[in-house]
Formats: sequence, C-alpha cells, structure tokens
Amino acid sequence: MAKKTAKSTNPKRVAYEKKQEQEGTKVVMWIIGALIVFGIFYAIWSSFMVA
Repeated sequence: MAKKTAKSTNPKRVAYEKKQEQEGTKVVMWIIGALIVFGIFYAIWSSFMVA
C-alpha cells in the first residue's frame, strides 16, 4: 500500500494552496478596486445631476 503523507507535508498540495491563496487575493483586490472606481464615478455623476 502506498505511503500516506500528511496534508501539510505534501509539496504539491502546499504549492497548490499557495497558488490558490495568491489568486484569491488578486481577485479580491480587483473587486475592491472596481468598487472604489465605481464609487468615484457615482460621486462625480451625482454631483453633476445636482448642479
């Protein structure tokens, strides 16, 4: 029977988890950035609508 390794010691799993974490962080930053940009556009648009 094949020797089982712990989750934290399997190098492929560790590398995959690290890659997933980096990609997830990048996606979250893009979403937050898009929300900030849309918020700025909305503030500019609403200031023109009031004037």
